[in-house]
Amino acid sequence: MSDNDDTRRTTYRDAGVDTAAGARAVNLIRDAVRSTYRREVVGDIGGFGGLFSAAALKEMSDPVLVSGTDGVGTKLRLAQLLDRHDTVGIDLVAMCANDILTCGAEPLFFLDYLAIGALDPELAADIVSGIAEGCRQAGCALVGGEMAEHPGVMEPGDYDLSGFCVGAVDRPKMVDGSQIRPGDVILGLASSGIHSNGYSLVRRVLVEGHEDELELPRVDLGGATLADILLEPTRIYVRPVLDLLAESSVKGMAHITGGGITENLDRVLPEGCDARVVRGSWRVPGVFGLIASAAALGDDEMYRTFNMGVGYALVCEAKHAPAAAAYLQAAGERVFEIGEIVEGNGVVVYE
Repeated sequence: MSDNDDTRRTTYRDAGVDTAAGARAVNLIRDAVRSTYRREVVGDIGGFGGLFSAAALKEMSDPVLVSGTDGVGTKLRLAQLLDRHDTVGIDLVAMCANDILTCGAEPLFFLDYLAIGALDPELAADIVSGIAEGCRQAGCALVGGEMAEHPGVMEPGDYDLSGFCVGAVDRPKMVDGSQIRPGDVILGLASSGIHSNGYSLVRRVLVEGHEDELELPRVDLGGATLADILLEPTRIYVRPVLDLLAESSVKGMAHITGGGITENLDRVLPEGCDARVVRGSWRVPGVFGLIASAAALGDDEMYRTFNMGVGYALVCEAKHAPAAAAYLQAAGERVFEIGEIVEGNGVVVYE
């Protein structure tokens, strides 16, 4: 090679992709990933595909695979602003696992996709540690993933997260809302905060221009900082709800995400039924009041955008509701009776 050729030499690393950093990141996340493994996992981290034994499905009379995919959204911008990256992975798993739980499915395994401007092994390890924690909470195995550097497309410190979860349910035990009838009771499980929806609005009204105040304790938040409240990870409801389904009858379930109670609870209603929700039947966390005031929003818009303190809803026959509520409370959930099913046209109405 001539001197002239040598001056033109451009490596992959010169172009912005550091494969050595990728190898270091894999070594840093190895233990966290292994900590999520179930007995069905075949092989180890580093393969071209995640392997998971389906032998247990033979015990079901009619096994149905259930899958869900999602991301964390613009909550990631806040994590990057505050340089806190170890909990957004919990949000990622929660958004997927809570979704497939609504039909009664047990989450089995999870895969993630991390797109980043420039790969920092320690940063990647922080993010994946959160994903692993979410998988442990949901009881699913982290069987694979991808770390992709996007130089020239994303800024070095910028990243995005997505993932998908696969679970299974025996068809005779599926929960689909078809048996919901007027008179049934709606139970709400408390959220841990805003969860992972509505952050474009939250950042606009509470963060932009207030960056220096985010880590200051606030009296109106009980001494907590806004940073802590806004980065509180999404609650994962999998274990207590699956345990409840093994003990009691549940007719329908909804994960309260983007669209709030208004546009999620209606997704499980059969024809001829409305969900009548009683505002004031649970305590709405103070952060939602801050958002409503800063954005000048009324109740209807707030309930159409945020979970308002209810992250998951279940519909039970009235005679089973007290026992179901007691069971979930014993499992560590805060449970509210938030309304009932009435005759109607398949929408959520408020009282």
